[in-house]
Amino acid sequence: MKLSLLGGFGPLFAFLAALSVSPVDAANTVYKTQEQFLSESFSSVPAPKTLWLKGELKQNIKDLIGQNYGKLRVRYWQQGQRTAWVLEAIGKEQPITFGYLVEQGKIIDAEVLIFRESRGWEVHRPAFTKQFIGAELEQQRLSQTIDGISGATLSVRAMDKTARLALYLAEHLGS
Repeated sequence: MKLSLLGGFGPLFAFLAALSVSPVDAANTVYKTQEQFLSESFSSVPAPKTLWLKGELKQNIKDLIGQNYGKLRVRYWQQGQRTAWVLEAIGKEQPITFGYLVEQGKIIDAEVLIFRESRGWEVHRPAFTKQFIGAELEQQRLSQTIDGISGATLSVRAMDKTARLALYLAEHLGS
């Protein structure tokens, strides 16, 4: 006679265990806080500045990323020629928070700070984000090809859009 360790309740326990992990909790991962990103980006973190997105700038951003950027203003940090941008874009359904460090028209660091989607989290890996290092904005596109990730297409697009936006905004400050 074969005895079951769980007395036949194995599937029930598996079901209950699956319910105890909320999809929202599983998909709300903070890889790095804004404060951590900034302290790693600058020797001493400068005071934040605000760039208001209005008029021609707002229209140019819409042309650049193919949609309205849902914010009225963007905070940034600047020390010399170096600017840091913390930007959000919707992946499939939820916002993804990215951090970019731009210097002399090039991305020198790109990171996923907070990921809230249920899939596509692979974009936070350094093997993916390092593709953005050295990228410049050329005719509203990144100067280098970014390889996609199967199953993470919308997250990849969100990062591409915000990378272009960070470069454009940094360029706009210089003009």
